[in-house]
Amino acid sequence: MKKNKNISGIMFSTDPNFEYQFEDNEVQETLPPNQQNLRVQLDKKQRGGKAVTLVTGFIGTDTDLQDLGKMLKSKCGVGGTVKDGEILVQGDFREKIMEILQKLNYKVKKIGG
Repeated sequence: MKKNKNISGIMFSTDPNFEYQFEDNEVQETLPPNQQNLRVQLDKKQRGGKAVTLVTGFIGTDTDLQDLGKMLKSKCGVGGTVKDGEILVQGDFREKIMEILQKLNYKVKKIGG
């Protein structure tokens, strides 16, 4: 069964002239670095005990997030991925990532130990 994610809450209308108004999926613009509030944390959950550095809180387009993730992974010299609005970098690189982001004028906060 296919669900239409664009329709929220309306299943049936008795009004013969009813036309559902779809929300326009606006392209989210990327905020400048000094307006971003990024959070950097170490995460081991559901990863077979392996640690990853997780960067969350990015507001902007997927392309810009992919570019930032690619740059962070290359500067740390490790692999990782960008998905669900988060950047995952393999290993514990919290301090290095925070330094890199601060040099790029991002507001960065360390979450957890």
